[in-house]
Amino acid sequence: MSAERMQFKTELKQLLSIIIHSLYSNKEIFLRELISNASDAIDKVRFESLTKHDLLEGNSEWKIKLIVDEAAGTLTIRDNGIGMNRESIVEHLGTIAKSGTRNFLEELSKADAKTRPELIGQFGVGFYSSFMVADTVTVISREAGKPTDGVMWTSDAQGEFTVENVEKETRGTDVVLHFREEDKEFLKSWKLRELIKTYSDFVEHPITMDVEQTDEAKNKTITEETLNARKAIWLRPKNEITPEEYAEFYKHISHDTETPAKTIHYSAEGNIEFRALIYVPTHKPFNMMWGGEDRGLQLYIRRVFIMDKCETLLPRYMRFIKGVVDSPDLPLNVSRELIQKSPLLEKIKTNLVSKVLSTFEEMKSKDYDTYADFYGELGEVLKEGISQDFLNRERLAGVCLFKSMNTASDKWTTLEDYIAGLKEGQTEILYLVGETREQLLNSPYLEAPRAAGQDVILLSDPVDEFMVDSLREFKGKKLRALDKGALSDAKVPEEKQTAFKTLLDFAKSRVTDVKDVRLSPRLKESAACLVADEGEMSAHMERLMSRIGQGGMGSTAKRVLELNPEHPAVEAVRALYASKPDDPRVGEYLALLYDQAVIGEGSKVKDPVAFAKRINALLAKEATS
Repeated sequence: MSAERMQFKTELKQLLSIIIHSLYSNKEIFLRELISNASDAIDKVRFESLTKHDLLEGNSEWKIKLIVDEAAGTLTIRDNGIGMNRESIVEHLGTIAKSGTRNFLEELSKADAKTRPELIGQFGVGFYSSFMVADTVTVISREAGKPTDGVMWTSDAQGEFTVENVEKETRGTDVVLHFREEDKEFLKSWKLRELIKTYSDFVEHPITMDVEQTDEAKNKTITEETLNARKAIWLRPKNEITPEEYAEFYKHISHDTETPAKTIHYSAEGNIEFRALIYVPTHKPFNMMWGGEDRGLQLYIRRVFIMDKCETLLPRYMRFIKGVVDSPDLPLNVSRELIQKSPLLEKIKTNLVSKVLSTFEEMKSKDYDTYADFYGELGEVLKEGISQDFLNRERLAGVCLFKSMNTASDKWTTLEDYIAGLKEGQTEILYLVGETREQLLNSPYLEAPRAAGQDVILLSDPVDEFMVDSLREFKGKKLRALDKGALSDAKVPEEKQTAFKTLLDFAKSRVTDVKDVRLSPRLKESAACLVADEGEMSAHMERLMSRIGQGGMGSTAKRVLELNPEHPAVEAVRALYASKPDDPRVGEYLALLYDQAVIGEGSKVKDPVAFAKRINALLAKEATS
């Protein structure tokens, strides 16, 4: 039969333009797509030949071969797979509506996971990526077991294609790309090696190319080189993989020089199938130390590389996890942008997050020292999840480690351990947020719990304010900040309230930077402290917001000034006011107590010069008395 010229279906011109110019992020994807098609075609004939042995035609040496003709400007991708006849080549290559995006999504929505159609190997959308680099594409194919049914398809993607019968000695398909002048770099052997290594290194079947070799006598010979490693470590049984192999693969994908803290290798079955090989590092990646965002796992679909950093696979607070996820259920023939929005990826993400958290739980209980080392490096990042991941909030809090008032500086505690150690009558988890553990240990807010023998969680990471604001409670126990609200379990004696009433009333009118002045049941040694009301921003949060440009310097919200009625300095001010209510020193001393409280909460006094003058006046008075 002579060549037959045919029109593409109505939707092709519009859709082809979208596919060529918008569907793929970069041109080099074309080779990945065509090799994936070839691999799938081989898989199909290999499976069918189990019951139809004649389909092999004496050729079971599976191979995908790249044939370069620089003079002609062509690259041929050849496979010995299932092949196509005239009818199927017209059906699959002539109608995007049939083999492309619309039909794929329609079939996907009504099929279950086991019967979803796969367009790889049927030259669906992926095939048309060829036109990103080629002005003309020729496909020569012969169906397995049909030695007289060779067919050639040719198109320049301008709206028409031709089909004619040809002789083809072997089964399978040749895709011949006639490159545009600006894309002829893809004919270079080094470039092809690079693309295979990047996108198709783990394809099961050998991808080969003829290369010219020169021996010592300068004799030239042609040898066939295999370009892909064909070692998809994540698809191999765990009992066949050595720790050294796991470590080497981790170093390969992470560019880390150390072995990982934990290797997670597992497969999931059910609504969606996938295999994952992911790693927990022993230290913070270098890019994270400098504020970089090297986030996401490598995504493969049936060994075919899709993207290097698929952010959808894990939440941001697990961005330090490195590894590979490979699923046969994901649609290969769509863009990276669309893949990342796939609901199937969300299901994989849910599964992965649960697996990682269960791994952390296991490490914490069975390999605590390793986990503690990991947490010391990356715990600050992990804690971000408490304010980001509502469903896993309590699990995340359970795997977090904390410093506390009663633990050694080089030790950690957990919220579960804290609850187990609650003193009689204590119903809340006490915490305090500040700049450093050392600073917090000297805070006046710790005086009451220290006197009561209680412990306090000490938080000094910038993320901690957001964490506790989201957590609120753990295992039914409320978290309470020591620098917020009134103490519910401690009261100032009534006689003290009566004795100090007139001074407190005066202080409320004199110290205008506070919303209230009251006696403190929480102070045992210090003279004064500042306390925020429940639900208000703490002083530490204000300082943090100031550093990131979201607030003014120092305190901006008015807090409550608490005075310790048992402190000699406070009692001296009360006595002075009682005997000489018009003495200007009373106001100066109250201002000095307020400035002490500002310093005690870790903030800066508003007027350092005035503060220094008050101190100097006291020194001078003491020296001359």
